[in-house]
Formats: sequence, C-alpha cells, structure tokens
Amino acid sequence: MLRTSIKVAVAVAGVGVVLAGCAPVKVGSAAIVGNQRITIATLDSETTVLAAAAKQYPGQVSLTQSAMTKDTLTWLVRFQVRDAVARREGIAVTPAQRQAALATILQEAQAQAASSGVTGVTLKLLMTANGIAPDTGMTNALGDYQAIQLQFIERDNGGKIPTATKAQAATTAKFTRAECLASKSLQIKINPQFGRLNYTQQAIVATADTLSRPSGAAAATAPTSGLSPSC
Repeated sequence: MLRTSIKVAVAVAGVGVVLAGCAPVKVGSAAIVGNQRITIATLDSETTVLAAAAKQYPGQVSLTQSAMTKDTLTWLVRFQVRDAVARREGIAVTPAQRQAALATILQEAQAQAASSGVTGVTLKLLMTANGIAPDTGMTNALGDYQAIQLQFIERDNGGKIPTATKAQAATTAKFTRAECLASKSLQIKINPQFGRLNYTQQAIVATADTLSRPSGAAAATAPTSGLSPSC
C-alpha cells in the first residue's frame, strides 16, 4: 500500500512480514530475509537516493531521515517477501508484465489525483512520496511486486481480475494467506538498530525507548501488536 501524502492512492497491496526473532543479525546486515542479506550499505545507498529525490519535490514530499530509512528497509523486505510468493507459486514476471504493472500503478494514481484537482503526478514522484527510492532497481522491484499479485489473482479467478465484490474478497484472502505463508517461511530478522517489523502495519516500527529519562518517568513500552503472522 502506498502513502497518500501527495493526495493520490494506488492499487498496490501491502505486504505482511514477520517480526524478527531474537536471533542475532550478522554484522553489516540491516536485515536477513531467508538466506538473503539486506546490507547496511545497500540500505544507506537506497536511502541516499530517496533523500535526493525528496529534495526535488518541496511542499509535495515530506519525509524525515528516520522515516526514509524505515521506509526504505520496509520496501526492501517487502520486495523479497513478494519474490518468495512468486517462487512458491511458480509465478514469473516478464519485462513487459513489469512495465504494464508500473503503468497501471501510475494510471490509477493519476486518475485519483485528477479527481482531486492534482496534476503532474509522475512515477518518480509517487515512489518518492511513498518512501521508495526511484532508481532502476527499486522501480523494477515495484513493478514485479505489483505484477506478481496481479498474476496470482488472475490465475485464481480464471484468468481475469475479479470485478464482483465477493470474488475480489475471496482472491484477496487467498493472496494474503499465500504471502503470509511465504513471509513466515523466511524467518525474517531485523537489525534492532533500525527497529522491528510489525506484521499488522506491514512496516518497520520503532522499538521501545531505552534511553535514560528523568527519575520517575515511565519507560516506553514497545507495542505488542503484529508480533507474528496470522497464518
């Protein structure tokens, strides 16, 4: 699901991911998803690209450095989870399908923006506003992310996207479970330096505040929701 800070919304479904367990994360890793490392160097690089892009949209994109880091790591994990769904379900995305998925995202966003009198929405702006570095690698990953879900739903619904409410709910429920099972199998671990993964919110969130505080002040309590997937 994409942020609506630029007054548009798109049809990209959010990903459920598993909260990292207590096992240690290897030095230099921001996260470990299955047998794949998301290195701190990669996270820093993509966050730098995102920060540079955000500066090009003053008044339209407002992201703190902390938010950019969390958003970037969240999407890096989401993309790997979605790839795992594709592997488990035997789904392959062609370059043409990727581009078609990106076009769909942009067209729907532009249509919704136009209904509110907003113009000039580009894919780069949309990605930046939603915490996704608009470089080639992340753009391709976003296209795959959307295309995988579309293929799953089309296959489950006899080769076409459902239009009836009941059918939409049924295919969405099946895809949500498939994604939940994929993410659960990956045993995702997050470097606590960057927070933790909340399954319900489908995003990285801060851990409890462990810094010193005035005498008598209550310690912050980390939220306990979203600690595990529902599958």
